[in-house]
Amino acid sequence: MSASSKKKLRHAADAAKLTERQIQEQKEAKKLNLYTTLFVVVLAVLLVVALTVGTISTVKSSGIRERNTTALTVGNHEISNAELNYFYIDAINNFLNQYGDIASLMGLDAGKPLNEQVVSEESGTTWADDFLNSAKESAKSIYALVDAAEAEGFTLSEEDKAQADVIADGMDLYAAMYGYGDGEAYLKAMYGNGATMKSFREYCYNSVLANAYYAHHSEGLTYEDSDLRAKEAENPLAYSSYSFNYYYVSASKFLEGGTTDDEGNTTYSDAEKAASVAAAEEAAKGLIVDSVNSVEAFDKLISAMDINAETEVKSTACDNYSGTSILATLSDWVTDDARTEGDKTCIASTSTTTDEDGNETVTTNGYYVVFFRSSTDNTFPMINARHILVSFEGGTTDSTTGVTTYTEEEKAAAWTAAEEILESWKSGEATEESFAALANEKSTDTGSNTNGGLYEDIYPGQMVEPFEDWCYGDRKAGDTGLVETEYGVHIMYYVGESEQTYRDFMITNTLVSADTQAWYDALVEAVSTTDGNIKYIDKTLVLSAK
Repeated sequence: MSASSKKKLRHAADAAKLTERQIQEQKEAKKLNLYTTLFVVVLAVLLVVALTVGTISTVKSSGIRERNTTALTVGNHEISNAELNYFYIDAINNFLNQYGDIASLMGLDAGKPLNEQVVSEESGTTWADDFLNSAKESAKSIYALVDAAEAEGFTLSEEDKAQADVIADGMDLYAAMYGYGDGEAYLKAMYGNGATMKSFREYCYNSVLANAYYAHHSEGLTYEDSDLRAKEAENPLAYSSYSFNYYYVSASKFLEGGTTDDEGNTTYSDAEKAASVAAAEEAAKGLIVDSVNSVEAFDKLISAMDINAETEVKSTACDNYSGTSILATLSDWVTDDARTEGDKTCIASTSTTTDEDGNETVTTNGYYVVFFRSSTDNTFPMINARHILVSFEGGTTDSTTGVTTYTEEEKAAAWTAAEEILESWKSGEATEESFAALANEKSTDTGSNTNGGLYEDIYPGQMVEPFEDWCYGDRKAGDTGLVETEYGVHIMYYVGESEQTYRDFMITNTLVSADTQAWYDALVEAVSTTDGNIKYIDKTLVLSAK
């Protein structure tokens, strides 16, 4: 189970809000879907306490052998054991960050040597082999992108260079935190005696370069309207959203009679099963009445059912599901263009079995009762807006949850400051340009206080709800207002609608994601790798003491 096989290198305002699943799909489409070592480098730093890599530092060696022995050749790059060890240890840390809480359920015993635990019984691959394979894949990916970047003449921006330096230079800080003499001593404890600041800095630089080049290629892809329409035609429902509630009435809840054997197993006759299905259907259809004209009324009727007498039961809410993520049994009805708010239906849930002679038997297991709320084709434009954030100050942070709460006085202070800033803007030029200048001067939002507080192409689910609700309200260019969120008080300035609709944004992201992945796959596939003398990678590593 390699890292790549676990995760591959995936009213208008009301109707427009997407489910968490859809939001995440769109966010992921804008991210790099390449798990380069830039991110696991950071994870390695953060997880040093969780991962007991001290066993590496017990190897009494100057590190010369690790640095001078080629472990892997990627294209024209000869990677030493010391350098491959960066990828290896970070592959372990990345796995622990993703699956730490359930690692044991996946078969990883942190108290046993990695090479004594088998991931796949079929292949005999150990966890050490699995992490080493992930390290090789990461190295191949990084150097494939680095070579492509250099061939194109792509170079890092000063900001990206600084990012790489921050990671590398942070070793001295962590050395002090964890009781090591200096950054290099800390690196040796983390990655083995072959680690040096020079090679680690190069490792960080290559990781940042690979990520930046990947993003450069992805962001440079452009499409004609005909490309969007062609992609849309392949699966139009994927870019529309539907909101509905459903309740499942299981026939098993209506089974009566039965014969119980000595071991306590109960079986039911065909007649008893048929009676339970009929009773379930009757109960389901009993929820479809004219008086049910809201979700609240629907849930009230569900709670009043005899089968729910002992428990408090509600329908399942599906908020703006994409047409392709709706349960198949319900999809045709929910996505029908004829659907209107308040529509209700009862749909049988069936399963089909086939005997050895090829004869099929269809069994009804229960009934879905569905209450339709709304739908949107997402053809509304996205929003451009500026803001100035006045953060709350003070607060009390819960040591267990990490959540900070603020008193009414602390919130009031932020409101007062925000009102004063807004009034000072209104008493001046009161232009978008002056608002942008004020945002750069006053805003505490580091994500926008260097570009005039501007957020372009705001789409549903991107921002916190109060911020987004304001943006998607009845607005005109130049409107201002104050909005409170968990971060503080936002002074809002409405710039206007984007040129692109949200639907086209989603279609474009689908194209970008697929085309970037195809480009990346071809790039990496073209690079050859050859194993060398992989002698100084500690496959006996124990992740934690028992």
